Amino acid sequence: MAVGYWREVLSDGLAVPRDRPLDELTAELTGMLGSPDPEQRDGIAYPALSTWVERGVYDDLLPGLGDGMATGLRVGLGETGTDTVFRRSWSVLVLAAVLARDTQHRLLTGDQVLRWGDEIATWFLRERDLRGWVPGHGWAHALAHGADAIGAVAGSPHLQAPELTVLLDVLADRLVTTEQLLTSGEPDRMAQATLMLLRRDLVPLKVLEPWIARLAAHAHPFGSPGAGDPYLRSGNCQAYLRALHLQLVLAPHPPHTRADLLLVVVQALRATNASYLR
Repeated sequence: MAVGYWREVLSDGLAVPRDRPLDELTAELTGMLGSPDPEQRDGIAYPALSTWVERGVYDDLLPGLGDGMATGLRVGLGETGTDTVFRRSWSVLVLAAVLARDTQHRLLTGDQVLRWGDEIATWFLRERDLRGWVPGHGWAHALAHGADAIGAVAGSPHLQAPELTVLLDVLADRLVTTEQLLTSGEPDRMAQATLMLLRRDLVPLKVLEPWIARLAAHAHPFGSPGAGDPYLRSGNCQAYLRALHLQLVLAPHPPHTRADLLLVVVQALRATNASYLR
């Protein structure tokens, strides 16, 4: 279908067209999620799908839509520098919208949400194309979108303390194993996802303290021996801890653990930035 058709849909306030069946429209939009053309992908496909999810258009079809988006996470997984990243990255963002809709209206089973959570976490750890802005093609931003999806999973009432603890470990694993310095706001988005998780007030400080300690151990540029640029090895964890501190201090609706957790985060930042604090 011509882009002009969808421009008219956008100009009509994203009302669902009546001249074609919804499943046909959805299939076309899903294909456009993987387009290297930013107008098709984040100018048309994502706004249409996420808006229709938010408006309840898919309420009776959420399991199928979510499964379709989860399938998109496997398209080209393991490739780097190819256009397949767009399908993965933008599919997970639509899946986040599906999860948020369920959190508000309880439309899915716990098994469905947990299964998608597992698929998101697995993809998030295995994703190798870490480009942010791609010249000529716009945002790939896989880890930022993945963090948004982890935040949406964490907000689900179907997850309790054990599952939320696993998500914290997923975020930490991604940070400590990523050898490329993330420069497009990904640590900030991971911190935002963490705050969404912490607002559930289910994970105790005794779990959070060793989790922060693990990140701090990787956030000191000279804390562990290794070849290459020490700031490259430590940069992602350092950026994350700073972002988490900022959001704990300034973001609204703080978790109940904020005061105690801030002390832990500040201690980690003092230890990993000692030369600047003398």
